[in-house]
Amino acid sequence: MTESECISYKKSGYFTKLIIDYLEEKPELKQLYNRFPTVENFKKQIEEKKDNFPLENRAILVDELLKQYQKCTVSKITLNNIKHLNDTNTYTITTGHQLNLFTGPLYFLYKIISVINLCKQLKTSYPDHNFVPIYWMATEDHDFEEINHFQLHEKKIRWNKESFGPVGRLSTTGLEEVFDVFEKELGVGKNADFLKQLFQKGYLKHTNLADATRYIANELFKNEGLVILDGDATTLKKLFIPYVKKELLEETSFTKVNETAAILNDYNIQVNPREINLFYIEETLRERIVNDKGIYKVLNTTIAFSKEELLTELDNHPEKFSPNVILRPLYQEVILPNLCYIGGGGEIAYWLELKSNFKAFDITFPILLIRNSVVIVTEKQLTKTKKLNLTWTDLFSKQLDLINSKTKELSAVTIDFSAQKEFLKKQFEALYKIAEATDASFIGAVKAQEIKQTKGLDNLEKRLLKAEKRIHHDQLERIKLLQNELFPNQSLQERKLNFSEFYLEAGDRLIQSLLKNLKPLETNFTIITL
Repeated sequence: MTESECISYKKSGYFTKLIIDYLEEKPELKQLYNRFPTVENFKKQIEEKKDNFPLENRAILVDELLKQYQKCTVSKITLNNIKHLNDTNTYTITTGHQLNLFTGPLYFLYKIISVINLCKQLKTSYPDHNFVPIYWMATEDHDFEEINHFQLHEKKIRWNKESFGPVGRLSTTGLEEVFDVFEKELGVGKNADFLKQLFQKGYLKHTNLADATRYIANELFKNEGLVILDGDATTLKKLFIPYVKKELLEETSFTKVNETAAILNDYNIQVNPREINLFYIEETLRERIVNDKGIYKVLNTTIAFSKEELLTELDNHPEKFSPNVILRPLYQEVILPNLCYIGGGGEIAYWLELKSNFKAFDITFPILLIRNSVVIVTEKQLTKTKKLNLTWTDLFSKQLDLINSKTKELSAVTIDFSAQKEFLKKQFEALYKIAEATDASFIGAVKAQEIKQTKGLDNLEKRLLKAEKRIHHDQLERIKLLQNELFPNQSLQERKLNFSEFYLEAGDRLIQSLLKNLKPLETNFTIITL
């Protein structure tokens, strides 16, 4: 096994049928996306976006980014990337993520590195263009319970606080106590010191969650030119006013996304549109806007508007109108010269519902790309894997299937009665013919006997498997233990563990190894040894 190996997304067993069918370019899904993510397809995507992105939007975007970056140290490469956005030959590749405490699960890194590496690959293929990696902070989300914790050393480190309104505006007060817990868990050493300082300077030196998250993401990726964007900005929301008006008055998204949902009947629908897909937000408020017989109300409040009052409010205070999960992608593509969105399987699933809505608003639909997925393995774990004669296909299996297959492999006897069952089946086929030729009432008795004897063979097979598991108990327990280390709680490591778990041991080698090995356009689960 080398530093980096892989297993296909399909064989990994961790991707839905919808995503696998998308990756396999099934014909029935082609109407749901613009172009499949290949290097060649970016040429036409560039041409289409160039014709459908106003030059004046670039200047507004750059001014806002420069304003947002006044709150942290900007690297030369990031500053150049921001300034390049004024040029018509510059485009973005974007990923979005919640403001998880201390970045949350590992896949925060994988999303951003997928974006960075795709920009590098596109620059090689299209040297006359510039490609800027964007991390869109989900500052207008409100589900604090999803983001207020992270896991280190099997311990959940949680920020206990009440939260109302957009999380990006949330005060960082109370994170001193979280830091005390985190600091004790880290212990001592150079890498531990880096993580402590990153947390301290991020959360204890900034007053809100958006600024804190920007600082941390910037510190981790400023040398790669990452540009971090907060969409909760008045200047950017002004660009979105015409689309908000259309949504409020025509309920466009509700109609268009529901039309698409019918095409996805064979799959689990990811999100469902509402009649109005907008929230009304203030510092500690984020509630849906609903149309109640011509009066536009903000749910769970006394705030209400006539149509004319609502449109006046929108013109005067566009920052108070926040797109939900259905409209947020449209907002992103209105304000960015974006070519491609990179996200997890769940994100891409709901993006596949949105193409007809983009067409209704006359906005170019981006290329959709599944982010890289990774399992990080230590040298010690790699040695165990080899010693136990395990493949990555084995380790990605469900644990019961893995233990059963390894028991059969280790056993000196064959724990498979398929031949006996086939023989029994043929014997009963002969008995059925005899029954049919003599007395049809015998058929029921023959059937009952067949079921009984087949069940008896099944039980014997299970008893033999159980006996063999006892014989090979020690080795099977080692296999279980290794799989549990690599797949915590029988789940993906990238969805459970925080990057600090690996940074403590590997330091910056963690980031560098990911940058070296992640290939965004290859649809494989990457296994990286640190």
